[in-house]
Amino acid sequence: MLANSAGYWTTLTSTLPDDLLKRPAVPGEWSAVQCLGHLLDTESMVFPVRLRVFLEGGDSFPNFDPDTDGRDYTGMTPAQMGAEFARYRKENLTVLDRMTPDMLDRTATHSALGPVTLANLLSEWIAHDLNHTIQAERAIMQPFIPASGPWRDSFADHDLEQ
Repeated sequence: MLANSAGYWTTLTSTLPDDLLKRPAVPGEWSAVQCLGHLLDTESMVFPVRLRVFLEGGDSFPNFDPDTDGRDYTGMTPAQMGAEFARYRKENLTVLDRMTPDMLDRTATHSALGPVTLANLLSEWIAHDLNHTIQAERAIMQPFIPASGPWRDSFADHDLEQ
């Protein structure tokens, strides 16, 4: 699952117009680019730190708050962000390749959540990827829903204007 995300984001950011990627679903929600920025933060500053703790037998790692710990990517294009995300993901997959199934039960302490296993972390990482990908897709689809005319009701679960 983790190996699929980088290619998806690279394709998305290299084929869609920047203004569509930067458009939030509704005011106050993240755009696709903001979702990617958060994924880039976690791929560069969160998951590698946590993987090292489990790989090296450490006992704890800090919490990450996207509102205070995230970086500013305004100087990068969405395509550059997608490429950077792919680079970090490749590095992290290399680290994951060094891990073995017997490590899945290793435990470390998350500063806000308490004890977690490597298996917990991997499941959270996958769910985190998918969650923000869905969030990004929801933002991207908003201008198309009202324009779908009589099919609009088919998208009621995602239509944020109704």
